[in-house]
Amino acid sequence: MTGADEWRGWRAATQAALYGVDGTGGFYRRPEGPAGHFRTSVHASPLFAGAVARLLCRVDEALGRPPSLDFVDLAAGRGELASGVLTALPAEVAARTRAYAVEVADRPAGLAHGIEWLSEPPGEVHGLLFANEWLDNVPLEVAEVDPAGVARLVLVRADGTERLGEPVSGAEAEWLARWWPAAGEEGLRAEIGLPRDTAWASAVSCVRHGLAVAVDYAHTADARPPYGTLTGFREGRGTAPVPDGSRDITAHVALDACAEAGARAVEGAGHGHAGARLLTQRAALRALGLTGARPPLALASTNPAAYVRALASAGEAAELLAPGGLGDFGWLVQPVGIPDPLDPPIPAGPSIPEGQ
Repeated sequence: MTGADEWRGWRAATQAALYGVDGTGGFYRRPEGPAGHFRTSVHASPLFAGAVARLLCRVDEALGRPPSLDFVDLAAGRGELASGVLTALPAEVAARTRAYAVEVADRPAGLAHGIEWLSEPPGEVHGLLFANEWLDNVPLEVAEVDPAGVARLVLVRADGTERLGEPVSGAEAEWLARWWPAAGEEGLRAEIGLPRDTAWASAVSCVRHGLAVAVDYAHTADARPPYGTLTGFREGRGTAPVPDGSRDITAHVALDACAEAGARAVEGAGHGHAGARLLTQRAALRALGLTGARPPLALASTNPAAYVRALASAGEAAELLAPGGLGDFGWLVQPVGIPDPLDPPIPAGPSIPEGQ
């Protein structure tokens, strides 16, 4: 069988649906870009880019303010985060910053000439590599427990119809046993995050000195969802995960597994590390100075325009920090040869106001 009738594992089906075949087609090459279908923290408010700019300034301090500082926006969409970070940086830091946007799609028209557009991360990074909602779109296999209690690969056709295939084996079975044991009740599902571990380890290996951060929908070993998280998004709405190229297909990330893989990669390369750690977006953004505090009511009478601006900024910050929403995103923070910039004491450096 071929085409729409072909049975494939979810990894191959998602790869073709999202990224096309032979460099053509696929959801992520559509002209409207990801922002045409779903809203990330980058799109929610420029406060997010401002917070990332503050993080880059901390990395800059930890590196001793080098002559050249790298910022890599991995899974850049249309370059919105890279553009926002450069705009938010103090002029002195921006002048030393080399910005890279990494994306499979073609370079968008109108992107600042100072941002280099790449299909792969640069080979050496001295600065900050930031992957916002990248790993959830790295395709993976899905497993489901059959009536005999055996975890089998789930096969799918282009119309979304599924059936069970062969038992999970090899490295994928080892990953399941270590990170997401799926044996037990019939119908339980797991998403085999091995390709994400590999992808993250590869990305972190590019960082010679600095920090790698992955931000994503996430879960950890103590709270794996029993039936998985595979889903689709189209035109701002959740939808069935049909691998026909018409929609995003995503699954939450086992960030704890990625953290271990990244730490091994850094140690194997001999770059040293301060230890990968996980925290919520809410905790990370608060550590970067984003509070969401409402402006004092007295400002409304002394400077009404400033009060309105501050109130709007507080509302945007609240969305980025919200429990049950963007604030619950996971941050995987992987220092390479520097202390963790999100741990106190916080080094002094160029300041970026919360409202930027």
